[in-house]
Amino acid sequence: MALVERAVVFLMMMAAFQVSHAAEHKVGDSAGWTIIGNIDYKKWAATKNFQVGDTIIFEYNAKFHNVMRVTHAMYKSCNASSPLTTMTTGNDTIKITNYGHHFFLCGVPGHCQAGQKVDINVVKVSAAAAPTPSSAMASPVPPANVPAPSPNNAAPLIVAKGGVGLMGLAMPLLALALSSYA
Repeated sequence: MALVERAVVFLMMMAAFQVSHAAEHKVGDSAGWTIIGNIDYKKWAATKNFQVGDTIIFEYNAKFHNVMRVTHAMYKSCNASSPLTTMTTGNDTIKITNYGHHFFLCGVPGHCQAGQKVDINVVKVSAAAAPTPSSAMASPVPPANVPAPSPNNAAPLIVAKGGVGLMGLAMPLLALALSSYA
């Protein structure tokens, strides 16, 4: 029985070390959330690989900016009249809990129109969907004109990443196998 307990403790410790895959992304990197310097937040977001569990950090001067989470339609038109949420601390963090688009803009008049808006797109990627070398060389298919879902319509998902999912399956099986020897 002691062998089973040791094995379970060992597997739980291994799982704990594999859980921390989340990343922190500071919007605008060193420039932060601002209209100074012509930051291209669309380009900034395109260089990131956002995942469920990541933290998005908005750092800005709270006297001159804010962060509003909005729908896709509001994002496209820079409409800040009824945001889903508004943050005003100057150091706001958002934990990504679901896949899909997460739209943010500055609600100060003129700032969104000046480019202070960002679409954080968390794409669900599977091994089967990864391109093969031959398909990556093929000519790209033009994207369909499908509007992005609003963030309030996306269901939150709980995800087991990497070895954690396998570890969750392996632990009960190992415990069952070892218990037959005790």
